[in-house]
Amino acid sequence: MGARFSRIAKRFLPKSKVRILMVGLDGSGKTTILYKLKLGEVVTTVPTIGFNLETVEYKGINFTVWDIGGQEKIRKLWRHYFQNSQGLIFVVDSSDTARLSEARNELHRILTNNELRDACVLVFANKQDSKNALPVDQVANNLGLHGLTKRCWFIQGTSAITGQGLYEGLEWLSKTIPSKPERSSSLGSFRSDSSERRLVRGVKYY
Repeated sequence: MGARFSRIAKRFLPKSKVRILMVGLDGSGKTTILYKLKLGEVVTTVPTIGFNLETVEYKGINFTVWDIGGQEKIRKLWRHYFQNSQGLIFVVDSSDTARLSEARNELHRILTNNELRDACVLVFANKQDSKNALPVDQVANNLGLHGLTKRCWFIQGTSAITGQGLYEGLEWLSKTIPSKPERSSSLGSFRSDSSERRLVRGVKYY
């Protein structure tokens, strides 16, 4: 009886709200990821001019996700969406090795902005279903994630088409954002498509 009442009560409790900014180069799969999470299906997308805004519910948390277009001419507008972002999802095409350096430069550029100083960083190493995809640890190295010594970050191998890894990313955000470490702490880890996890710096706190 008590357990049943508890389940019913949870349905009426206010949900936590978390603001998430999702960026990355054009063609990395951001919008496909957003609607795979929102609708559970693959939708036909066109290059985003401006932004898409959706709320994704996961384990009692409403993630308000701002998906911003990644074309070069639009990237200068990203900064207008930084304010109050609690988490940053950076999506990279793991199979497009020619643009990993460009992706790295964009990621490190935006992380210098003071308005993102407290945001937890989740990298989706997307398109892991492609035969040309680099392993997640190599993507992490190419993006210079291990150099983010004052950031709480995590990299997750994903496929926007199959949905692989997407909810694992939300799981990390759901556990990390409410109990973020102090800014002086440093934590990094990665998970591949085989669910391998390795601690890179600091201590595991979830």
